[in-house]
Amino acid sequence: MKGFAMLKIGEVGWIEKERPTCGPMDAICRPLAIAICTSDVHTVWEGAVGDRHNMILGHEGCAEVVEVGECVKDFKPGDKVLVPAITPDWNSLEAQGGYSMHSGGMLAGWKFSNFKDGLDSEFFHVNDADGNLAHLPENINTVDACMLSDMVPTGFHGVELADVQFGDEVLVIGIGPVGLMSVAGAHMRGASRILAVGTRPKCVEVAKFYGADEFISYKNGSIEEQVLDMTGGKGVDKVIIAGGDVDTFDSAVKALKPGGKIGNVNYLGSGDMISIPRVEWGVGMGHKQIVGGLMPGGRLRMEKLGALVASGKLDVSPLATHVFEGWDYIPEALQLMKDKPAELIKPVVKLD
Repeated sequence: MKGFAMLKIGEVGWIEKERPTCGPMDAICRPLAIAICTSDVHTVWEGAVGDRHNMILGHEGCAEVVEVGECVKDFKPGDKVLVPAITPDWNSLEAQGGYSMHSGGMLAGWKFSNFKDGLDSEFFHVNDADGNLAHLPENINTVDACMLSDMVPTGFHGVELADVQFGDEVLVIGIGPVGLMSVAGAHMRGASRILAVGTRPKCVEVAKFYGADEFISYKNGSIEEQVLDMTGGKGVDKVIIAGGDVDTFDSAVKALKPGGKIGNVNYLGSGDMISIPRVEWGVGMGHKQIVGGLMPGGRLRMEKLGALVASGKLDVSPLATHVFEGWDYIPEALQLMKDKPAELIKPVVKLD
């Protein structure tokens, strides 16, 4: 089979590989549509998870099942499915402990395009099919389905980590596709005011659609100074970090009220240490919590989030700004995500 791969740090290209084999609990799928993620950019050009050689990229998409193992009960060849970016081993001790995304080790629930070939190939392997795949609702198209792999669950997980409650004032740092879903999730959870950090006009437009109230630009001074000015010096109840770098935590802590929570779902692709401001952290005693987490994967998560889209409660269509048809467009879509032109939110390649 052919696949689009990371050849080494800084280099991508098409390769030929053997079609994966199917274990008794697993499935082999063919992609119907795939989306490109900023994580792919971090992986390829920053070497964020280390050097990888001839590893097929891609962890966002939807698919058709072509083969299932003898122990798979709920899926069969021909089924169209949602595929989460995170596919845990559900019989692991970590999963039993409540942290399935780390089954087998830190971040090891993230298999596709990390230490296992991803979706950007004619066929791909899914472990524990009954636990990780979900049936694609008939009224969700393949482009929208791609957003359910990673963007929606990661953005919503930021809201969960920050523990957004009714009436909270919330700061969302970064309004790329993940941040936009954090805005949507905070709005759905009852935030009274959502401040969003970002300047690209398209992202601002879509953030307003999802419920952002006011916007902060890096060009107008530090994030924390603007937040404190906008909140009468009090700061916000919750912060969701969906963009930035290791220095972003400094602003997040300074913008947060005592007793507040920071939920980080940003992939920190470079840097060795994170700086936390001592005084603004209450010299260590300010009850300002910082939690970072990889999104939960699995079938139940996909079914619940899929139901939000299928019911019309969540419209993800504004996220896919660039839609292509055919395998040949995968390199162009990846380059778009690397360059991030002003009008881009998310590129999707349809293959069905």
